[in-house]
Amino acid sequence: MLCLLIAVLTLVVYNSVTRNAFVNVDDDRYITGNPHVHEGLVWKTMVWAFTSYDEANWHPLTWISHALDYQLFGMNPAGAHYMNVLLHAASAILLFLLLQAATGYAWRSLMVALLFALHPLNVESVAWASERKNVLSLLFFLAALHVYRKYAASPSAPRYASVALLFALGLMAKPQIITFPFVLLLWDFWPLRRMDPGNTPARTFSALVVEKIPLFALSAISAAITLQAQSAGGAVRSAVEYSFLVRLSNALVAYAAYLWKAIWPVHLAAMYPHPGDSLPGWQIAVSAFVLAALTALALMGRKHRYLPVGWFWFLGTLVPMIGLVQVGSQAMADRYAYLPLIGIFFAAVWGIADWAATRQITPRTLAVPAIAAILALGILTYRQVSYWHDSETLWTHALQVTRRNYIAEDSLGGALAGQGRVEEAIQHFRAAAEINPRDPFSHLNTGTYELQHGNLQAAIEHYQAVVRYTTSPALLTSAHAYMGTAYRKLGEAAPARENFQAALQLQPANSVALTGLGLLSWKAGDFTAAAQQFSMAAAVRPTDVAFLLLAKAESQRGHTSEAQAAYEQAQKLSPDLAQAQRDVTDLLAQ
Repeated sequence: MLCLLIAVLTLVVYNSVTRNAFVNVDDDRYITGNPHVHEGLVWKTMVWAFTSYDEANWHPLTWISHALDYQLFGMNPAGAHYMNVLLHAASAILLFLLLQAATGYAWRSLMVALLFALHPLNVESVAWASERKNVLSLLFFLAALHVYRKYAASPSAPRYASVALLFALGLMAKPQIITFPFVLLLWDFWPLRRMDPGNTPARTFSALVVEKIPLFALSAISAAITLQAQSAGGAVRSAVEYSFLVRLSNALVAYAAYLWKAIWPVHLAAMYPHPGDSLPGWQIAVSAFVLAALTALALMGRKHRYLPVGWFWFLGTLVPMIGLVQVGSQAMADRYAYLPLIGIFFAAVWGIADWAATRQITPRTLAVPAIAAILALGILTYRQVSYWHDSETLWTHALQVTRRNYIAEDSLGGALAGQGRVEEAIQHFRAAAEINPRDPFSHLNTGTYELQHGNLQAAIEHYQAVVRYTTSPALLTSAHAYMGTAYRKLGEAAPARENFQAALQLQPANSVALTGLGLLSWKAGDFTAAAQQFSMAAAVRPTDVAFLLLAKAESQRGHTSEAQAAYEQAQKLSPDLAQAQRDVTDLLAQ
């Protein structure tokens, strides 16, 4: 009945997520615009999932999960969103069963599970479709912890193998659970008490560490693969960009901020930009003092073992996401608290319950503030889910609750541009560049705006800024491809060709660069090369314009049948063949 209660409350609070659309941060690359995912659960997709470093990550199980969603629901976002909610509800139920079985306390375990299920900080992980990796990896994490409890009670090779398998599956969904072996050591201390003399058999700490060597090996392998993937994807920021002192200062402030948001979960945003070296000294000092004081209190409270276990669960499981190795441009993220806050939840619930018992406060009396807290969190979560309704709503809210958020400005501009509201969008791109002149996204988007409006030299300057300020292969590819287009329109063939080739070195299947090279070959009278390049461009991005260009090149070569086949393909694809022919005439005339 209590499991059913957890499921019903979770589904009720998150029900409106089925009316939410996909958003313009990762959803396009993970779901709506990913051709591998669109092939569904076929062998080719499985091979790609296990061999791909796409999106600067290696998480094959996540890719397979998205492919399954696409096979079941197609482009309907309701299906993908509701799968996230179901996985989240399953994790909440598993958390309840885990704590209840390990401690014997049903009502305390229920409260922890409901805090986890209904806390607004977890909305980002659940309501963001492409954050499937978070909810999926945690489900395997909790399942592995559940099996480990049984292994600790009655050790056996099959149970240990099951723990290792579930841990590996979780790592293949998202490596955020890399600290799992350390969590097991905390779990050995409480609630399993495997080091206590009364436990049969009692284990020494060193013996428990040795027992987990295979799990530590899995963590090390996952860490190496993750760093390789993120470095290859340009996601890891260099020490020049963020010095170690800057990263350490931000980590201290972020730890304190997560704690505050756990207590007072308002002004939550999809992005909190990294402050760089502009953090006030008092914030760093206060955060360091708070963390030191709470660590001292946790260590002093060893009589109540859940206090140090909960506290070090929080501190330890946040280490991979706290920014000491800076990945991306965020100072912190709500989704990073998904696993760590479980430690705070059970330490707080057990602590309050024990305190109430010493004050002879009855459980019925304690139930009143507990229910009030759950209702308040449920209401806040329901409202937070509504901010993920669409991209414009998401980023407008982010700008309302954060200051100088250039990433939100970029993202809102992208959402508006996607609706054809280009003049509104450019205001946000320019605002982002004003906040952070080194922001490559705003330069890329502003450059595209200038290119579309014929301000070719201004466009080139913005694309050159992108090349200066980023190591991201995706951004560099776009910058070089469109800079080549600007140079081509200026009639400067040499720099145009150089930029197109630079784009193709980064992404051999780039239709903009391939088309650009084809147009340069056409202008030079090399119709054979033009046909080859137009053919490759049409294979990458089959459009009416691409096939009409190919038809023109084949016709110039005297290949009448190939030209006719390309023209017929253009006819099949084109919603307006006359307009496409005018576009092709303009391109060849430039």
